[in-house]
Amino acid sequence: MHRLGTGIGWRPEIADAIEAMPGIDWVEVVAENVCPGHLPESLLRLRERGVTVVPHGVSLGLGDAERPDPARLAALAARAEALGSPLVTEHIAFVRAGGPLTGTPRLEAGHLLPVPRTRDALDALCENIRVAQDALPVPLAVENIAALLCWPGEEMTEGQFLYELADRTGVRLLIDVANLHTNHVNRGEDPAAALAELPLEALAYVHVAGGFERDGVWHDSHAHPVTQPVLDVLSDLAARVAPPGVLLERDEDFPAPAELEGELAAIRAAVEKGRGPVRAEAARGRRAVPAAGADARRRLALAQDALLSALVAGAPVPAGFDRARLAVQARALAGKRADVVAKVAPELPVILGPAYRPAFLGYARGRPMTGGYRRDALDFAAHLVRTGSPQDARVRREVRQWWRERSGPVPRSRRPAVRLARATRRMVLGR
Repeated sequence: MHRLGTGIGWRPEIADAIEAMPGIDWVEVVAENVCPGHLPESLLRLRERGVTVVPHGVSLGLGDAERPDPARLAALAARAEALGSPLVTEHIAFVRAGGPLTGTPRLEAGHLLPVPRTRDALDALCENIRVAQDALPVPLAVENIAALLCWPGEEMTEGQFLYELADRTGVRLLIDVANLHTNHVNRGEDPAAALAELPLEALAYVHVAGGFERDGVWHDSHAHPVTQPVLDVLSDLAARVAPPGVLLERDEDFPAPAELEGELAAIRAAVEKGRGPVRAEAARGRRAVPAAGADARRRLALAQDALLSALVAGAPVPAGFDRARLAVQARALAGKRADVVAKVAPELPVILGPAYRPAFLGYARGRPMTGGYRRDALDFAAHLVRTGSPQDARVRREVRQWWRERSGPVPRSRRPAVRLARATRRMVLGR
């Protein structure tokens, strides 16, 4: 397996700081945030220095009941080739539900949700991973996710589930020790027990990230410092196997470079504390993976649709789920939608001011996302236009103008004269 060393998640906000950091062996970039033909100059400079770049996907939905979208797979493959990456990574999660298997509208979570640890889910996941492996030019590694909730009727522990997944597919594992800690707090799962069951010979690399606890629930925020319990899990892992690579994730609320460097030093110290022996890698090949049965996929599809409908569309809570935890997850999903829409459409929070967030959360209640965050921003603005919100006439006009400029077939021009001509035409036509 490719030896990576110590790395950090590359984000545009800290690109300059990363370039100046000593001892950075590799970086990981969110695959959906880069375009193969227009790679950021910072990434190109890092590559020229010999720094490895790994694309990390967040939207493939390998845990969905349906097979992976060929277009999404092709996009991930293109990024791996453009970056010259030795592998690509994704998540063991579902992100979409509904559609042909259930006969219901397709829903998007806008977030990584846990798959049930059942035979049905494992069969579908194994086949989906096989499809992805065949489409990608480099090896695939998949990550365990953090979860706020538990599926009722699970048939395996996380370690058993991941062991069989790796055994049946030959897929590499990206182990997030912060997520193991999250599941310890939120689901009562012992990180040491999970590590003891994992096929660590399949380890590709390790994620480390920060979070916070509120009302007995751990939130994997990627916006807070790494805590000692997470570093302790990392040391435990390193005592079992020498990790090929360890990476610090930070997605927002970026601290000063010196603080990031301090966290990297703490990560290196935690690995050294474990001082895991280098084990010979087992010859874990890829076994023939039978196609997941139609009935299994349909059962999984119905279960995921029921859960996602409860989380984002106000549907009843499915039997066996903790209502309080589902409420926490639903609020977290709505909050994330509001935050991401504010990033992809930054004009809307400026136009609406302090009213933006309550207005968006009110809109999102019962109105699930169906076409990604940019579509969500347009749908939100359209909702405001239709309902005559907000009360301030000037703000309503600005929202209507913003929506019209972005919802039509002709993109907004950067040239003031063109924009004035289009606005004049709309006034003449009365639209």
